[in-house]
Amino acid sequence: MTTQTDVFQPLRDSIANQTATVGVVGLGYVGLPLVHAFIQAGFSALGFDVDPEKTALLQRGESYIQHIPSDWIRQWYAQNKFVATCEMARLCEPDVILICVPTPLSDSRDPDLRYVESTAEKISQVLRPGQLVVLESTTYPGTTRDVVLPILQRSGLDVGSDFFLAYSPEREDPGNPDFSASRIPKVVGGMDERSLELAVALYGQAVVETVPVANCEVAEACKILENTYRSVNIAMVNELKMLFDRLGIDVWDVIDAAKTKPFGFQAFYPGPGLGGHCIPIDPFYLSWLARKNELPTRFIELAGEINQQMPNYVITRLMEALNDVGKPLRGSRIGILGVAYKKDVDDPRESPSFKLMELLIEKGAVISYNDPHIPTLPAMRHYDVPRLACETLDADYLASQDAVLIATDHSAYDYDFIVRHARLVIDTRNATKKVTEGRDKIVKA
Repeated sequence: MTTQTDVFQPLRDSIANQTATVGVVGLGYVGLPLVHAFIQAGFSALGFDVDPEKTALLQRGESYIQHIPSDWIRQWYAQNKFVATCEMARLCEPDVILICVPTPLSDSRDPDLRYVESTAEKISQVLRPGQLVVLESTTYPGTTRDVVLPILQRSGLDVGSDFFLAYSPEREDPGNPDFSASRIPKVVGGMDERSLELAVALYGQAVVETVPVANCEVAEACKILENTYRSVNIAMVNELKMLFDRLGIDVWDVIDAAKTKPFGFQAFYPGPGLGGHCIPIDPFYLSWLARKNELPTRFIELAGEINQQMPNYVITRLMEALNDVGKPLRGSRIGILGVAYKKDVDDPRESPSFKLMELLIEKGAVISYNDPHIPTLPAMRHYDVPRLACETLDADYLASQDAVLIATDHSAYDYDFIVRHARLVIDTRNATKKVTEGRDKIVKA
């Protein structure tokens, strides 16, 4: 068996001089930007993904993520800085392994850690002395210690002496040019002091700031807190939106007024439901953990319920608007504008647009969509919607729809043009706030 001195210092030195190879498992919206950050910092990277279509595209120098240009991929390959593979047996090659796999919810809203567990199993089969493993997938406090560590120890190696283990939550914000992966501080918790030292040294090479914390559990809880904070505040404004609509008050005007206060208030905005991989999911990880410990989390669960009801509220507002012009929803042609979970990205994960489509189909509407960033609807894990192709957003298309529903407020949309040519506009994002003509056709929802 190797000793601490045998494996710790060589790994520490290779991180310091950037000769360590960084392996990233999961080449999605978190993993691929992370590859970019480490290659920019001078490291070589080995990317792993179970999807052969993804790795084949990368091997051809093609990107499938909008803010990672294909030119970058080709440059990495040309400089021998990056290789993408489906061969998990090669997990023995990198000196550092960063796990960036999905952590969805089960149908009963319990944590689904199958991807984390499967990845840990694959690593344990080839784990060698002198490797650092870091879990980045968002999860509940205790996952690294209670789930990942026991699997890795099946290798016969000991944490802190033979291999090293840490947790550092991803903080990727797709589409935000001000905060790429390298410009967002990284919270880091280690399983032991040496693991923490190595993880801090690693991320310190690639990101603007590292924030070491007491242990993995603090780092895990940090990410849950960040996203629960947003979920609760968004739920509050969503509930106020429904109340103010009933009172004839524009909630967007109220928020604009409130945010002029220079202290004690942060603006959050309503919408048709929560989207993205984190905010719709993470609070339920916390409530699940609370149930395991026989503690209530009524505040968090109530926020989740309010946010999950927003697509139904939008459909109700749409039905009311159609009724006002003498049309039933059944048989009406409804165009969804935007299926990405937020503006100006090509990321459809957990987008409320898919729930809206599902509800519309159930009620007999004829749906179509436009999204300049998503040419074809992808298959979604939890939603049964047809694999439609993006419609051309021209005057004829808009005029052919009984209503268009703005679900995502992409900057590429010309809202004056949309309102001018559409018969009825359901605006869930206040996207038409600057439109002056045709406001009688706009219904906020």
